Amino acid sequence: MKLIKLDAIDSTNEFLKSLSSQHELENFTVVTAENQTKGKGQMGAVWRSDIGKNLIMSVLVRGFLHSNEQFYNLNIIISLSVIKILEELNIPDLSIKWPNDIMSYNKKIGGILIENTLKSDGTIVSVVGLGLNVNQTNFDNLPNASSLSVICNAEFNKEELVELIVEKMKQKIILWQEQSVLFWDEYFNKLFRKGVPMPFKNLNPEALGQNFMGIIQGVSPIGKLQILLEDDSVSEFEIKEIQMLY
Repeated sequence: MKLIKLDAIDSTNEFLKSLSSQHELENFTVVTAENQTKGKGQMGAVWRSDIGKNLIMSVLVRGFLHSNEQFYNLNIIISLSVIKILEELNIPDLSIKWPNDIMSYNKKIGGILIENTLKSDGTIVSVVGLGLNVNQTNFDNLPNASSLSVICNAEFNKEELVELIVEKMKQKIILWQEQSVLFWDEYFNKLFRKGVPMPFKNLNPEALGQNFMGIIQGVSPIGKLQILLEDDSVSEFEIKEIQMLY
């Protein structure tokens, strides 16, 4: 595993994407940073972190995805890899808030952002960004956030976490062809608030601000959230179409 350590950068994802466009990088090259000034999450949300306290990393993954229809498979692998390592560290009550937030109890402790690039030769190169709240303890004005340190009242080794997570990613990628059905089942079982009636906000411009009740049933093969509605129909939603209220 080639590891590039940075003190500060605007975005580890942007840095790794730029580097991979200029050089032929080793698969699973990792970039970490102590401070990220322009970290981002799903839909362009800003991701902020106390300097030196948290895990900020991006990983290059090449040779796994071969078409747009497979994009969400990588989300499954990355989410489960992070969850598995955290379980081994005895982090309690872990779940995945669709599509890519890592939760402990009802608090967000991490987020994943995967960006895929189609190369001129037809291959797909993915940059997997992971932000994990590790040793940060101050979450003023962030009532839905927490960290490993707060939850377990202990400090954690960030460098060790990097190695453990990347090795778990490699293992699951190798096993994907034989165990993809098991991985999907495991992902479904880890979905935050799955099977529980809860409110959602409709983000569709035609119905902006309208709330509705629904029950999460699962996720489609291309990553849409499947929700059972009050009329007993099941609808599928993309990330930009709804917001989970909890």
